[in-house]
Amino acid sequence: MLELAGVDLVRSGRPLLADVDLIVRRGEHWVLLGANGAGKSTLLGLCGAVTHPTRGTVDVLGKRLGRVDMRELRTHIGHVNPRHRLDVPLSVRDVVLTGLTNTPEFPPRWSPTAAQRSRADELIAALGMSRHAESFWPTLSQGERGRALIARALIADPALLLLDEPATGLDLAARERLLTAVDAARRAHPELASILVTHHLEEIPTSTTHALLLRDGVITAGGPVTDVLTTERISEAFDHPITITRHSGRWIAAATA
Repeated sequence: MLELAGVDLVRSGRPLLADVDLIVRRGEHWVLLGANGAGKSTLLGLCGAVTHPTRGTVDVLGKRLGRVDMRELRTHIGHVNPRHRLDVPLSVRDVVLTGLTNTPEFPPRWSPTAAQRSRADELIAALGMSRHAESFWPTLSQGERGRALIARALIADPALLLLDEPATGLDLAARERLLTAVDAARRAHPELASILVTHHLEEIPTSTTHALLLRDGVITAGGPVTDVLTTERISEAFDHPITITRHSGRWIAAATA
């Protein structure tokens, strides 16, 4: 689904990523962890066919960046960005339907079919948003927007789902509803591969299978989640003594006394 080999990314002479190797297979669900500025969102941009590497190769869904129409490739990638902007106040249903066109609003002379509207309603229901289907975007809470954006990302049946800090700005209850929705979406789409970016271990869904730790643009650890999310490795990635525990499938981090 995704392979990065020997990837460097340099901007204005500054290295943002260095010698990154990553393979994501079908059905795997990765979390990218690191402190602010570690390079998580930069790496996600490569995975989402948004940016090119300075050196190395990036293959997304079997297509190599630099040899493929990146705009067309992005139609096969679902992207959940909590900073999604709308200049027109669409309803939740219409926001979800824009996932079919990969645009903020409906393109001119395009309208969804009855089957597409039905599919949007199915996803809205699956994410617990049916009572908000007709609600307009400005009236929604941040958590409700997050669940609507997951439905939007899934409506085009992507092979790869990217979630860029989806719990940003959520209170405790909204965060838990969002993480439950992510787990449910992964169960409903067993062939899907996904990557979630965060710097909070409490925001990692229980369905996560693999983890990658970044520090200053360099991978410090990567592999099965239980092997990577350890006290030693998290402390190294964040350059601070942190004790890691796990309860009911969820991870908890606390500063070491």
